[in-house]
Amino acid sequence: MTPSPPPHRFPRLPRAAALAAAVCLLMSGCSALRTADDASGPEPAGRAGGGLRVAMVTHGGKGDAFWDLVKKGAEDAAAKDDIALTYTSDADATGQADLVRDAVRDKVDGLAVTLAKPLEMRGPVARAQAAGIPVVGLNSGMDAWKPAGLLEYFGQDESLAGQAVGDKLNALRARHALCVIHERGNVSLEARCAGVKKAFRGDTDNLYVRGTDMDMVNAQITSRLRQDPSIDEVVTLGAQFALAAVNSVKQAGSKAKVATFDLNKDMVGAVERADVQFAVDQQPYLQGYLAVDALWLYRTNGNISGGGTAPVLTGPAFVTRENIASVAKLAAKGTR
Repeated sequence: MTPSPPPHRFPRLPRAAALAAAVCLLMSGCSALRTADDASGPEPAGRAGGGLRVAMVTHGGKGDAFWDLVKKGAEDAAAKDDIALTYTSDADATGQADLVRDAVRDKVDGLAVTLAKPLEMRGPVARAQAAGIPVVGLNSGMDAWKPAGLLEYFGQDESLAGQAVGDKLNALRARHALCVIHERGNVSLEARCAGVKKAFRGDTDNLYVRGTDMDMVNAQITSRLRQDPSIDEVVTLGAQFALAAVNSVKQAGSKAKVATFDLNKDMVGAVERADVQFAVDQQPYLQGYLAVDALWLYRTNGNISGGGTAPVLTGPAFVTRENIASVAKLAAKGTR
């Protein structure tokens, strides 16, 4: 089901050790075949070949390199499985919900969605399920996919990832962290900062910024660093925001360090130069790939990864100067 892993290994995070073992089991042998007697929800189509139509609808913003990786993974899986894939996105929850409704009207054979704002997506997802369309989740909605009745989920436990970052900051002897949230109300982003605060022994403040305006993001971080020189660590929740934070630190004359969640090609260079201490990689390419491939497996063979009860975790892992060289080669190919 999954592409062959690269030869290198990343150091797993302390709090993720137990879950990492579970991931191995889920990815290698915990797929379950749903029978007619115990099935609840859409029935597998039982098609033996290609010709399936799948829609992926995310909350990704335009021009965001992170979502390019998700899309690339989805496209590669679709090509392998002979699937006609439609990828659409809207950062606005209402717009995303409308895109899901469009997919239902198109009578697709499978639907993959992100649940950054679960309440807004509840109705459209229920409509898809009522129409007999299998729905899987990816990237956002770790706590929402099961209540929403999704078949499977592929992503990172954001709370766990946040706690791992908090542990890392403790090891680096940071004292005061500023966690920058670029989208208010996004449950995954909120969980990351809450996780940092839970594990970090120093002070943690949240800063909400308007993620659609990078000039404003830069200005807000700069202003906060000038107001509070005790901040010695800026934690951002996306690669592009980390790069903005690097500029903010310079403009503010601050001694703060920068760490981030997520990875892209530009972030590879920032880690290599030590502008950014580390990045937490949730493997967005893998999320897109597995979501599409899972729908193909369900439709053609009735398989459900994780047995429909457990998520398939794609992260977290630290990317640092020590392992960035191997990641850089893959980032250049557009898969990391």
